[in-house]
Amino acid sequence: MKKGYLVLRDGQVFEGVRFGSDSAAIGELVFTTGMCGYIETLTDPSYAGQIVMQTYPLIGNYGVIPEDYEGACCVKGYVVREWCAAPSNFRMGGDLDAFLKERNIPGLCGVDTRQLTRIIREHGVMNAALCSEVPAGLEAVERYAVTGVVEAVTCKEAHTYPAEGEERFRVALLDYGAKRNIVRELQKRGCAVTVLPAGASAEEVLGLAPDGVMLSNGPGDPAENVYQIEQIRELLGKVPLFGICLGHQLTALAAGGSTYKLKYGHRGVNQPVREVNGSRTYITSQNHGYAVDSGAMKLGTVSFANANDGTCEGIDYPALRAFTVQFHPEACGGPRDTAFLFDRFTRLMKGGDL
Repeated sequence: MKKGYLVLRDGQVFEGVRFGSDSAAIGELVFTTGMCGYIETLTDPSYAGQIVMQTYPLIGNYGVIPEDYEGACCVKGYVVREWCAAPSNFRMGGDLDAFLKERNIPGLCGVDTRQLTRIIREHGVMNAALCSEVPAGLEAVERYAVTGVVEAVTCKEAHTYPAEGEERFRVALLDYGAKRNIVRELQKRGCAVTVLPAGASAEEVLGLAPDGVMLSNGPGDPAENVYQIEQIRELLGKVPLFGICLGHQLTALAAGGSTYKLKYGHRGVNQPVREVNGSRTYITSQNHGYAVDSGAMKLGTVSFANANDGTCEGIDYPALRAFTVQFHPEACGGPRDTAFLFDRFTRLMKGGDL
């Protein structure tokens, strides 16, 4: 077993044991609180540019299951308390160590993830290096920034998925780092889904004559995506629209709002979200480091709020036939409390109200 180190931007060093690739990596260190779903975490493109740390202590016990991949593995590194070298599951197609090696992603285990979580909660997300030798200087770590990640993770060309059963709707899905379960949830509801690259224009989208437009999740700072924001602005009001996570943030920016970076983000499968004009609270899956500023909105009304910190979790735009949410109603693995939002989208495409 080889020693490895996680070196934080402020100079703190955590010694552990290497697994996965022997390569070194620099990224933004974030934590996620899910007790299961590490496969979906590792294959969520929204983690592009980040070193992901699991707060749950044992990871890898059911191996790696290709059928559960949500997309490409885009993490910069992976940190756990303990990884399981002898997993067991009837669906298993490999183990975590081999999965990371195949993708040249370094892993580190044997570190105190509880202490690391406290540090991030206190000081906020920070850059870090995962390496075999402690670097003499931290200039490269300090300079690192998560940029250009939407263009890096989006699909390269358009492709279509057929509806399950009778085709009822045609949906254009703009891929900013889309999770596959978004497509699956739409297919189950009779939607044929055409996935388009993030660089697709509003004219190209409307040229497909879709019944509705879906804006996916994705990584990075939403304000960086100036072109995508402009295309969404041109789409608003012309076709029913549903945005998730980054799609939620980009829509708010297109509608004249603003976003800001959270101290340590919301990442996990246990985030409580309450209806603003209702009595329900839902447990949701989330993975984001930015939020919409509900006090700077020019259009729309807040529909959901985070029950822990009050941040904006959803916006309705009735006059534009659009609605967006910050959390993941397509959660897999995670709670299914809010899957009804896909039904709401189909009703909107039928001509119903929000």
